[in-house]
Amino acid sequence: MTTTRTFGLGCALAGAIALGGTAAAAAEQITFVSQGGAYQQAQTVAILDPSAKKLGITINQDSIPDAWPAIKTQVGSGKPIWDVVDTPTGYCLRGGEQGLIEKLDFSRIPNAAAMPEAYRSPYSISYEFYSSVLAYSQKTFPKDAPNSWADFWDVKKFPGRRALRNHPIATLEAALMADGVAPDKLYPLDVDRAFKKLEEIKPHITVWWTSGAQSAQLLNDGEVDIEMAWNGRVSALAKEGAKVAFTYNQGILQSTSLCILKGAPNLDTAVKFLNEAVDPVHQANLPLHIDYGPGNPKAFETGVIKPERAAQLPSEPANAAKQALMSYAWWSSPAGEAAEKRWASFLQK
Repeated sequence: MTTTRTFGLGCALAGAIALGGTAAAAAEQITFVSQGGAYQQAQTVAILDPSAKKLGITINQDSIPDAWPAIKTQVGSGKPIWDVVDTPTGYCLRGGEQGLIEKLDFSRIPNAAAMPEAYRSPYSISYEFYSSVLAYSQKTFPKDAPNSWADFWDVKKFPGRRALRNHPIATLEAALMADGVAPDKLYPLDVDRAFKKLEEIKPHITVWWTSGAQSAQLLNDGEVDIEMAWNGRVSALAKEGAKVAFTYNQGILQSTSLCILKGAPNLDTAVKFLNEAVDPVHQANLPLHIDYGPGNPKAFETGVIKPERAAQLPSEPANAAKQALMSYAWWSSPAGEAAEKRWASFLQK
């Protein structure tokens, strides 16, 4: 009834802990894979350890920043060693389409079945949420701060150095909202319109950032005045005393999801774990340890998350209502893949 933490690719099968001394008990285990660091440590305390204890199973852990190549390799070999993966939702959907991810039976996962349909798919369950938001320096904008992507595009009213993510996901959505598209009317994305709008702002972008750490550093060091960033990165800076802020208005609500590898060695136990991992109380514990929002909105009804903490989180219902919910189904479609390929040529022009 424990988790073994390995936090390194290939180490997760370093030996299961036998429970109760019986072979049957020893068989009740899964290998769970996430992205490491403070995030995996937080979910271990909030979700994995309590789930292991409640279910009476062993959870072996592994970590890798990008699980997708390993998913393809493991399932392709016919003998996957991982069971459950916490990964960007798009990979779960793409894996499902390619026969790499198990189709879920939600009659066996009641906690997920009770979640909004938009938060799950036949192959995935939203596990935690974060947002791509409009962030800014309070030194540059002490009052009348920017509050929309139209403001970000308005270089006269809001002059200053700007940064956007060097990736089309969320960036195309921001461009369309800057051009007047409502957050709930974005999909299917009008890709031509989005790139046309991006051409307008491109000369004013100082940096196209490639990591969350870089985006935080740019804002913290005063290298940019206004940028797209992930909410948790900006919150961390503010807690350290930096004069920075962000708005959830027109944020792009994004998720990682749980999915099960096709042919997972511990399929039945993995399904039980998926249901437990999105239990509202376990989910409510996660934001007590890290600045991510729970994947299950019922977490906000448990009383575990205090109102002042809930107001800071991206998936809190009032905050979620101000944002666009990322359509991973669109991004994993041929149109989405074509938009990703087009991005490189846009930047090179």
